[in-house]
Amino acid sequence: MKEPAPAADDAGGKDPRRTKLQARALLALAVCAVTALLYVCHEVFVPVALALLFALVLSSAVEGLHRRGLPRSLGAALMLLVLLTLVGVTLDAVAGPAQDWFAGLPQTMQTIERKLRPVQKELSRIELLTSRADALASASPAPPRNAPAPVPNATSTISAADVLIETRSGIISTVTVIILTLFLLAGGPPMLARMMAALATDVYATQALKVIEAIRSELGRYYGAIALINLGLGIATGVTMMLLGVPNPFLWGTVAAVLNFIPYVGSAVTLLILTVVALVSFDSVGRIAAVPASYLALATIEGQVVQPLFVGQRLEINPLMVFLAVWFGGWMWGIAGITIAVPSLVALKVAAEHSTRGQPLVEFLSPIRSKLKRRSRA
Repeated sequence: MKEPAPAADDAGGKDPRRTKLQARALLALAVCAVTALLYVCHEVFVPVALALLFALVLSSAVEGLHRRGLPRSLGAALMLLVLLTLVGVTLDAVAGPAQDWFAGLPQTMQTIERKLRPVQKELSRIELLTSRADALASASPAPPRNAPAPVPNATSTISAADVLIETRSGIISTVTVIILTLFLLAGGPPMLARMMAALATDVYATQALKVIEAIRSELGRYYGAIALINLGLGIATGVTMMLLGVPNPFLWGTVAAVLNFIPYVGSAVTLLILTVVALVSFDSVGRIAAVPASYLALATIEGQVVQPLFVGQRLEINPLMVFLAVWFGGWMWGIAGITIAVPSLVALKVAAEHSTRGQPLVEFLSPIRSKLKRRSRA
């Protein structure tokens, strides 16, 4: 009696689990290939990514002007002009104090070394006691340590040609970002609708337009609120530094406002910078400690009270994901990657919220306290 032949798992006779594994492997290879392409060709992709970010953030204001009767092209030019004017005025105001600070950097390093010398002596004393204890505990005396060979001072010479090449590359990238942003803002939703209609069916094009519109609206609202909050933090930091007697308080307020656009990492860098400035500027331990302590209090109020009150918790991202995105973006694209990292996470979360299958991704990107609140409500 013949045994019946095994039935096929599907119409093609393929194992579904094997097919799923193959699909995941192909997806992983595609992600690696795209990452390598973005890393190698960063000079091409960075201006495009920055232009998309600026267009998404500024598009809400341009659309608001368009609803009031102003053409999109004129509204886009006006918004870019306002943005470039603000950046130029800020850089002009900060350039003088920053040049003075960098000009006195050698004396600053000598002051830091002089003030940290007692700490270094204590650490050397502890190390000496530890080595003596190890020598007494061992059976044979420890061999004398050879003095480390002096390391020659390696001076890196930068030729004028290298400076010209870097300057030219920066100017070309900046002009490219401005032109692309202007085109994207001037085209607006009608241009996106035409592109989607040409690339996808009506159902997918409509869904994609809804997701893009949600991302545009949420990013514009989110970064508008963040910009106002960071401006307030910068003003509060500058005034506090002025009251504490820190030199160049406007410079440190601007640094605090700009770096605070990078969550967690920016505040930590600002705290470190202000600690160094206080260490150089003051001799009293109380005045040195007052500078980082006051900024830490301001940053805590901003992060724990002001930002949740004005931004809300719906667009909050898991801090671990923010740190990893900033680290990966900085490794791949430098400062531009750090700038794009957090907006990319926000856009990804908004897109997942407007997708029928995006709830697992929303849960993955959300902070733990938001997950616990949703589960307690359920």
